[in-house]
Amino acid sequence: MNDRPNDLLRIRPEIKKTQQFENMSSEERFQNETLRPILKLQNPLFLAVFLNYIEKRKGVFYNLGLEKKLNYIENSLIKDQKFRNSVKGMVIGQFTIEEYNAYGHNSSALNKRMMNMVVERLKDQLQAFNTTKSPVEAVY
Repeated sequence: MNDRPNDLLRIRPEIKKTQQFENMSSEERFQNETLRPILKLQNPLFLAVFLNYIEKRKGVFYNLGLEKKLNYIENSLIKDQKFRNSVKGMVIGQFTIEEYNAYGHNSSALNKRMMNMVVERLKDQLQAFNTTKSPVEAVY
């Protein structure tokens, strides 16, 4: 029996400090109910993928100063369309069909929110990329 929607929802972490309000936009509600839990779930994968991205570009990232590292993270997800689409797929692949249909109604605005959240998540974990261990090992 295929219980994919319930399986996907069951493995997502609960985000306790997210608040819901009646006057909240549909994009903000989707961000809080769907994107935040998925991004938290996929965080170790994002770290590993970004480390791989750095390594494939000959590790230039490691020689940059703090501000340039932050810009590098942002540019990798904003300007590198191939990388951006790959990360987007890691998130969209965790949607239920119902969530995917809701996403389809306003994908442009939701993509922007999604990428901004991933950028901030990676920036907040910058120290994970300054270690000899893989970021996934550093997190666990």
